[in-house]
Amino acid sequence: MGRGRVELKRIENKINRQVTFAKRRNGLLKKAYELSILCDAEVALIIFSNRGKLYEFCSTSSMQNTLERYHRCTYGALENGQTETDTQSNYQEYLKLKAKVEVLQRSQRHFLGEDLGELGTEELEQLEHRLDFTLKQIRSTKMHFMLDQLSDLQRKEETLLEANRNLRKKLEESTSTLRSSWETGEQSIPYNHLPPQSEGFFEPLQCSSSSMQIGYNPTDTDHAAATASAPSGFIPGWML
Repeated sequence: MGRGRVELKRIENKINRQVTFAKRRNGLLKKAYELSILCDAEVALIIFSNRGKLYEFCSTSSMQNTLERYHRCTYGALENGQTETDTQSNYQEYLKLKAKVEVLQRSQRHFLGEDLGELGTEELEQLEHRLDFTLKQIRSTKMHFMLDQLSDLQRKEETLLEANRNLRKKLEESTSTLRSSWETGEQSIPYNHLPPQSEGFFEPLQCSSSSMQIGYNPTDTDHAAATASAPSGFIPGWML
């Protein structure tokens, strides 16, 4: 029964990772040796561990000769106006940049708390100082950011308070104006004013001046005359 398929991802456990590296490194070196013997091939193998340690194998007597052959095959077709010196210079620049990338990646892993077993006491102390300095910078930046937010909130609070005061002032002015208008309206209404009576309710008295005499006792003749002179047969009450 064969083994199950191994998932290709970084081994998180440090001890298991080192054991797996040692086993697979030896197996790769053995396969390179067997390939060079069985097939009469020129084989060169270079391995760098995560600690930067070099492991290499070369089927010839000189690794440098194999690398030079590799460079000639890889960079043989030079562009117009480009010399071999320029190619070598570009390759050296590439190696420098690659080394810087590896250093940065290793430093990043150290900051994340990984691969710390390969560091000595001095390197760990330097890493601790750098982490403390970085942590202080982060806290300082966070404090400045919080202070800026607090200042913005205070300015907004002052703006809202000013707007509230203005609204309250306008409300008081509106209330005072309404109260004054109510008082003025109440004073302008006369309490002894009576509405005019309808002219059709009472009809005007039409009588001769001779009929209104003080101490005069009306007779039947006068009563008949007054009745005839009143329009529509209406007789005032004082004549009854």
